[in-house]
Amino acid sequence: MKTIILATLIAMPAIATEIKEVRLLTLDPGHFHASLVQKKMYPQVNPVVHVYAPGGPELDQHLKRIEIFNTRPDNPTHWQEKVYTGPDFFEKMIAERAGNVVVISGNNAKKAKYILACIQAGLNVLADKPMAITPADFRLLEKAFIEARNRGLFLYDIMTERYEITTILQRALSRHATVFGRMEDGSPDNPAITKESVHYYCKEVAGKPLTRPPWFYDVKQQGEGIVDVTTHLVDLIQWECFPDQAFHPREVTMLEARRWATPITVAEFKKPTGFDHFPDYLKPSVDKNNVLQVYCNGAFIYTIRGVHAKISVEWKHEAQPGTGDTHYSMMRGTKAALVIRQGKDQNFKPILYVEKRTRLSDAEFERALRIAIGKITQDWPGIDTKKCASGWEVVVPDQYKVGHEAHFSQVTEKYLEYLATGKMTEWEVPNMLTKYSTIMRAYKLSR
Repeated sequence: MKTIILATLIAMPAIATEIKEVRLLTLDPGHFHASLVQKKMYPQVNPVVHVYAPGGPELDQHLKRIEIFNTRPDNPTHWQEKVYTGPDFFEKMIAERAGNVVVISGNNAKKAKYILACIQAGLNVLADKPMAITPADFRLLEKAFIEARNRGLFLYDIMTERYEITTILQRALSRHATVFGRMEDGSPDNPAITKESVHYYCKEVAGKPLTRPPWFYDVKQQGEGIVDVTTHLVDLIQWECFPDQAFHPREVTMLEARRWATPITVAEFKKPTGFDHFPDYLKPSVDKNNVLQVYCNGAFIYTIRGVHAKISVEWKHEAQPGTGDTHYSMMRGTKAALVIRQGKDQNFKPILYVEKRTRLSDAEFERALRIAIGKITQDWPGIDTKKCASGWEVVVPDQYKVGHEAHFSQVTEKYLEYLATGKMTEWEVPNMLTKYSTIMRAYKLSR
């Protein structure tokens, strides 16, 4: 019966009642992503936001960030936060029904339960990734999607990386066969698609040093690396390499997966958390030298419709001054490889390169590339290319380099569009199910 229901989810577009005024509910905001949804105002969103949480420093930090947005000199927001705290915060939210969309971004151990309960209560959900960190969570998530379909509700995760300009252009160029050719199948030793990212525990958000809750270092609460940031990377493979296509989990085959730990000393733990000791729930992961071993790193190789892809995520303590989180992305076609690099040579800013793999002369290939770029500029005026050592660099005007934090507003605007029309793009739900199914397979194999 479950297989039949999931097949129906994948085959049918999501349809819900149109919502003209959105009233936000913020549930237990333990992660800074919850505040970034409110970094700007939206015409169809009521400025009064009801927040339900147990209270404590995580809630205080969330409210401080909203206050920063409300009081900044340029384009200040005017959110009005109505806060309820107490041990019955979730029950209070359901009973009061002060809104119609719940924003969930916090402790990932609770997230799948929260999502399912909110959907069962008749509330739409905009959730931060990952929506599931264990196979048991994934089963709850499947139930939530079924309930959402039955109740005419929209459940959606925040995939910010679709809005990064180099990713958008990588996707767009891959659709021009005169430049990219066709996607190669690759092999386990030489995948056709590679996506790698490196993240840091210590960094700045909204111009301030980020404070992390201590549970962020607990993989039972935050999730292992193989199920966390990988959500973005698997999503991008589906979204970029197979545009506007719906997937079924059976089209994915997991080949190999592994996980490894990042050592964190007490001093390193204190810098983002403020704690000068490891809480008791972290003690099982502390070695004999009093160093915390966090399984926040993961990598896996799989095939999707026969194309080999490699995913890798790594966490480190702190980036060097002037650097930050980095991303590497490669899509290899029969005529060219499209590569995003974000290292020292790029001043730690993502840059897209086109690397020729065809026997065409440079002049012939550049003519084809310029024709393709000319078509892309219809949507993105000002995009250009220039010759470089590895091939051609795609030149992007600064106006499109809005930054990671701004992408949360862009995702929210897309979700609001779905709510306003009562229709979600047909491939969104099946691809979310396929994405989390893929990650859960990697999780199991890595063990």
